[in-house]
This record gives sequence, C-alpha cells and structure tokens, in this order.
Amino acid sequence: MPKIPSPSDGARIAYDVTGSGPAVVLLHGSVLSRAIWRAYGYVDALKSDRTVIRIDLRGHGRSDAPHEASAYTQDAFVADLMAVLDAEGIERAALIGYSLGARIAITAAVRRPERVTHLVSLGGSASAQQGSVDTVFFPGTVQTLRSEGMDGFCQAQGLGPEVSGRRDRGTRTAFLAADPLAMAALFTATETTPGIPDAELSACPVPALWMAGDRDHPRFEESERAAALMPDARFVPLPGRTHAATLAPAEPILEQVLPMLDAASSSTSSSTPSPASTRQESA
Repeated sequence: MPKIPSPSDGARIAYDVTGSGPAVVLLHGSVLSRAIWRAYGYVDALKSDRTVIRIDLRGHGRSDAPHEASAYTQDAFVADLMAVLDAEGIERAALIGYSLGARIAITAAVRRPERVTHLVSLGGSASAQQGSVDTVFFPGTVQTLRSEGMDGFCQAQGLGPEVSGRRDRGTRTAFLAADPLAMAALFTATETTPGIPDAELSACPVPALWMAGDRDHPRFEESERAAALMPDARFVPLPGRTHAATLAPAEPILEQVLPMLDAASSSTSSSTPSPASTRQESA
C-alpha cells in the first residue's frame, strides 16, 4: 500500500487503488478507516468499471496520526486528498464521503471544483461543527478519549465487550484500533470547523447527491438545506437510519449513486488513471 507525504505538514497518508476506469475516491468517517467501504460492499459494487481509491484519513488506519488539533483542519484534509490524486496522475475524480469524509468531499468540491466530477455526501454537513461531536457521539467525548482511551469511548456508546450484534462488534473493533489522542485532537479541531458559506455552496458547479437518515438529526436537515442551495444537487432521505447506520445496507445508496456515475461516464470523460492505479486493494 502506498503512503505519500502530505504537502501540508509531511504526515504520511495511506491509500489503496483497485479497478480501472473513471476515478472514485471513498472517504470514511471519524474513528473508522478505509476498510469500512469494502466491509459494506461499496468497493465490489464500484470496482468493475471504475478506479476505486480508498484513503485512510490522517489520524486513522495506516496513515500518520498527529496528536495536535492544528493537524486536522479542512485545509490539511483537502491537501491530503489532492496529493493522492496527484500521486496517481488523476486530474478529476468523483468523491463519496461519509460524515467527516463527506465534509472533506464537500470542502474539496467547493474549493477545487475543477478536480471533482461528482460529490456524494452521506450523513454530511456544510454547517458549522460546534457541538457536533457530542451530538454524534456523546457528551464529553474529548475528555473521555483523553482520560479513558478507546475502551472508555466504546463503553460510553454501549459498545462494551459484551456486544453481540455483527455490526456492533465490527464497530467496536474498528474503534478500538484508533489512537485516542489523535481522535481527541481531531474532535477538538472539528469543534472549531466553520460552516461553508451559502454563497459558496450556491456557486459550486459540481453535481451533487446528498443522502442522510431521517433519524440523523441535525445532519438530515443540514443535508437537505445544502442540497437546496447547490445549483445541481438533490437530496435523498434514508428512511429509518441514524447517523451510525448511514452506510449499511449499501444497496439503497448504490441505487442512487451508480446511475449518477454511469450517466457521467457516458457523457463526459474523467481523466484516465496512470499505470500506478493498477495496484490492488489491501485489507
């Protein structure tokens, strides 16, 4: 698996590439890793006729995990994304992001629209993020991470060692693999992330699909509002889903995403990935 230094601070960003065709980048949520996309079936659904790039966001998976909040700005995340595209010789790509990954995809589409063919936001938000961490997780998230580590973080969400459901066990395993001080730094930075101005959303030409669970508040309302502001966007609700349940099952999401990408492939040409993109995905 390649790792490249970020132009923002030199942090090494891990990613993998599989498939061939127009490029699609998958950006996971907080405390997860690129593995989530394969586990839920997104990679298999996309790789037959697309180049699929999965990135471990800084602080996650096999990427470097700084312990300073200053390392987790949207500027840094977007710089990491652009560095991966440049390393693979990809001029433009579709971006599919969940939660934190959605915010990065949204920011990239607004700031670098010439590099983004399509935006898919899953449980995302363009709003200011103050208070969002304790809403998505639990009150006192940062303090718990610093004092009790990932085990305390899991316990506070009802994900102790006694959990039996497949999804809960998988989530607990993923969370326990994270660096608690890196997550505390990330969430500290998240609390100061400003909203994307309405004028910038309204001026963004990137075709966009916003999806959120109707039990995911306030992300549901924030996604619906952002989609209404963008000139070429639509909002599709995910009935019965909370924020944590946004990605699975994947089929209702892929039913919306695949036709969108297929239509784009038939009418426009994304740049052809370089030979480096023949690398195969790893775990």
